[in-house]
Amino acid sequence: MKKVFLLAALVLFVSIGLQAQRFAYIDTEYILDNIPEYQAAQRELEEISVTWQQEIEAKFSEIDRLYKEYQAEAVLLPDEIKREREDEIIAKERDAKALQMQRFGRDGDLYQKREELISPIQDRVYEAVEEVANRNNYAVIFDKAGGATMIYTDVRYDLSDDVLQSMGYRR
Repeated sequence: MKKVFLLAALVLFVSIGLQAQRFAYIDTEYILDNIPEYQAAQRELEEISVTWQQEIEAKFSEIDRLYKEYQAEAVLLPDEIKREREDEIIAKERDAKALQMQRFGRDGDLYQKREELISPIQDRVYEAVEEVANRNNYAVIFDKAGGATMIYTDVRYDLSDDVLQSMGYRR
């Protein structure tokens, strides 16, 4: 009897605790898609990326042209000039690869530009999420845009429009 009473009390306390917890979710992809500054930043990053990619492709095209010229003339060239041409091609290829890493590498120029343009917007979204969560007493807010982290979501718990409104974007 005592065990049944303890089990019932435990179930009661757990159910009361669960009822006090409020959960919700947002879709950061949806939120960011509705922020004009984010769209402008994405366009700017795309333009920069295309420009830098064209610059790098031009360097590799030049290397390819030099290599083809070298192959066509190699039979007629003295060994010393062959080595000079080979060294020139290798140096240009090394420079092109270094530029590619500088622009698109792990902590390259594109990454830094993305941080400069996107991070402030993401920080504002996080602050707005925190404000909405505090105002509405949510214990946890999930982000469904972060992958398949939720199998089922009830639309009435989507706070994405509230976050946009809190940031001053009416929907």
